Parts: sequence; C-alpha cells; structure tokens
Amino acid sequence: MTFKVMTDSCCDLPYTYLEANEVDFISMTIQLNGEELVDDLGKTFDYDWFLQEIKTGGMPTTSQVNVGRYIEFFRPYVEKKIPILYLAFSSGLSGSYQSAMQAVDILKEEYNDAEIYVIDTKAASLGEGLLVSEVIQLKEAGHTLEEILLWLSENKMTVHSWVTVDDLKHLERGGRISKAAAAIGGLMNVKPIIVVDGQGKLQNIGKVRGRSKALKKLADETVQGLVEPLKQTVFIAYAGDLESAEKVNSLIEEQVEVKEIRIYPLGPTITSHTGNGCIAVFSRGKKRS
Repeated sequence: MTFKVMTDSCCDLPYTYLEANEVDFISMTIQLNGEELVDDLGKTFDYDWFLQEIKTGGMPTTSQVNVGRYIEFFRPYVEKKIPILYLAFSSGLSGSYQSAMQAVDILKEEYNDAEIYVIDTKAASLGEGLLVSEVIQLKEAGHTLEEILLWLSENKMTVHSWVTVDDLKHLERGGRISKAAAAIGGLMNVKPIIVVDGQGKLQNIGKVRGRSKALKKLADETVQGLVEPLKQTVFIAYAGDLESAEKVNSLIEEQVEVKEIRIYPLGPTITSHTGNGCIAVFSRGKKRS
C-alpha cells in the first residue's frame, strides 16, 4: 500500500528536491522586525535579505507549529485513507513534535482508521534532512512502510552533527552560553564546537581558537565517526559562508572517500538561532547514546 512521506522546513533540504520526490513539508514561521516570515525552504523566502538583516543586528525569533496547523497538514491524506510518515524536527529543540502528536490524537478521534506515524528524528537541519533523504531512497527501492519504520527505529540515532558558529550572540540569547562567556569568547576569537546529543538537544562540547581550527575540527570529527564511508552521503550546511563549507568539504575529501558530499544553505529557522557564519556537518556513524 502506498504511503505519504512528510516533514517540516527544519530539514533544510531544497524545496525542489522535496517536490521532485513528492514529500510534503510544513513551514516554520519566523518573526523579524515585527513581520512574520514563512520558512518555505527557499521557494519564496528571501534568504540573502534575511542574512543581511542578521549581519546588521537583526535578532529573529521562531515559533513552533501549532496543533491546528498540523491537523490541516495531515487531514487531506487521512481523509483519503493514505498512511502518513512524518519526520519531525527534534523534540529537544522545539515543541512542534508534541503539537504533531496532539494533532494525531485529535484526528484519530475523528477517523478511527487514521494511520499517522510521527518520528522524532532527534535531529536538526540537514541531520533531519539526511533521514528524509534516506527514507526517500528506501521508498523508491520498494520498501514497505513497516520496513522503513523499522529502519528508522534502528538507524535514526546514527546521525551525527558537528557544528560551529561565528557569532556567539545568538547562542547567548538562546541560553546556550552565558553573557560573560560570549563577551570573552568574542574578544579571544573562541569558536564553540557543538553537537546534537542523544536527547536531540544542542550541547557545547568544546572550543577552539580561530575559525580555521574550528572547521578542521568539524571535518576531523566527522571523518573519525564515519561508518562505511563509501556508502555515505555527508551533508554540509552553511549560513552565508559557502567558502567555509567548501573548505570543510575539501578537508573531509583529503582524509577519506565518501559516496557523496552535498552542500546546502542552513535554513532560516535554524539560522535564527545560530547567526550568520554557522557551519554544520552531518553524517552517519555509531549510535548516539
């Protein structure tokens, strides 16, 4: 039986890729300068303008998707009795997953036979996107919904994320580091090294002096953690600094041969919390504990 793959705009995959593979996504919303913006993965969103606003001091905020929007997102397929597989942004970073689960409960009261499977990816940006991409490939290869659900339960925690930011003010605002640490770090050119932990939350696990060392750290840690690299697609996300993303690409390729490396812009929802200059690398390795 056919089923529908769905996700949200925090997966940071291009809308053209999702449309080509018939994956529906629900958009996160961003507030900036008193205006509400829709993160539609680049379909209409003016990303260059958005980055310029951040560079000049703009501090965007984001909102989780509410229950009502999820009900309307899922309903057309529920009415047609088409099973839904929704890959959600990490519950450790947003309340959207809980909203989706509440929407499922409400829809199941109205439609007893509704089949909606909501997967907490415990991932963000192209870490979530990596799982979406894997599911697309599994579906194309003819795997059943049950087989893909089993694959996700066994493999979703193998996604690893290595992140650094260039502007500590956004981490400070989000409570990831103290105001004093941000001020001292800025003066000393300290760059944090961040991962997504087993709960799907951001953890600051280290720091290095200077941008070049931070980029090398992301590449080195990614390479060390790879399992079966020749079968792997590595994703690199960047906020306004393609040159650094390409540098990380080169640093990885100097050490190991992988199936493919894809570079995409970091979406505006995630960029709202990391600021301009963020670089993130996503790959699969051993399970996160």
